[in-house]
Amino acid sequence: MNENTRTENRNEHGNENRTYDVVVVGGGAAGLSAALVLGRARRSTLVIDAGEPRNAPAAHMQGYLSRDGMSPAELLAVGRREIAAYGVEWTQGLVTAAVPDGPEAADGRDGFTVALEDGRTVRARRLVVTTGLVDELPEIDGVAERWGRDVLHCPYCHGWEVRDRAFGVIAHPVMPAHQALMVSQWSPDVTLFLHTAPEPSAEDAARLAAAGVTVVSGEVAGLVVEDDRITGVRMADGRIVPREVLFVGTRTVPRDGLLRALGAATHETPFGTFVTVDETGRTSVPGVWAAGNAIGAHEQVINAASGGYRAAVMVNADLLMADLDRRVAAAGE
Repeated sequence: MNENTRTENRNEHGNENRTYDVVVVGGGAAGLSAALVLGRARRSTLVIDAGEPRNAPAAHMQGYLSRDGMSPAELLAVGRREIAAYGVEWTQGLVTAAVPDGPEAADGRDGFTVALEDGRTVRARRLVVTTGLVDELPEIDGVAERWGRDVLHCPYCHGWEVRDRAFGVIAHPVMPAHQALMVSQWSPDVTLFLHTAPEPSAEDAARLAAAGVTVVSGEVAGLVVEDDRITGVRMADGRIVPREVLFVGTRTVPRDGLLRALGAATHETPFGTFVTVDETGRTSVPGVWAAGNAIGAHEQVINAASGGYRAAVMVNADLLMADLDRRVAAAGE
């Protein structure tokens, strides 16, 4: 096993103070994918899962080849079974800190001490952070309660299932027309509610007209729900606009506190500030990789899984070369 630290499967509270080749923080598609690759590479790996997946409100996930229509919960359950077959450990818990260890901590060679909210600590030679993000919804009455059901955000995730219904779209403050134009591919009946967003540009107004999108000015007060389904959008002035489905743009807030505390570089996007990574998911912090929605607002499940795979391949190679270089140095002494 070379210099890998191999561990036996333990119960939820039996891994305190263990040293792992890799600790994966986050047990969604990206984290489980990374853990699967690392387990198959014979790396001692621990997945720490806070149990707060972004797509938990959704009954199904779409667009994942061979898994189209599977529930997000089932995907995670299958993934946990698969990683266990390769000796990967999984525990539920919230990571509160990761501190570089030893005199060589600055270059990542000595690894990290990872602290959990319940007081446990483990050590990791490398970290893969896949902690996802939080969708902050518009503060409109009824939106949060219907989220993931008939209040949606992604037509690629849900458009087919609600095709040809009467769509409403709450304009995004930054790109008011974009989402309405996109969802017009799935329904000919689309109404854009400007709410608090500015009027569309002349170019966007022309596109909206070409797409047959109706534009409604004024603030939205809430949703009209009858028999557990949306039947309309209620305006602040009392008007009711009949609608069956509502698309909203969310404010995406990455769960990247751990990465920021480690000093990871970030960059600005139209959808928020995200940690900067290279094509393999490597952050600016030595020994730390990241994948999934923690590093981008538009990572769908299949993209997140792919990102976890890429990160795991590079982490394994990084550990292998570090071990070989250590052997070479020892042989020359």
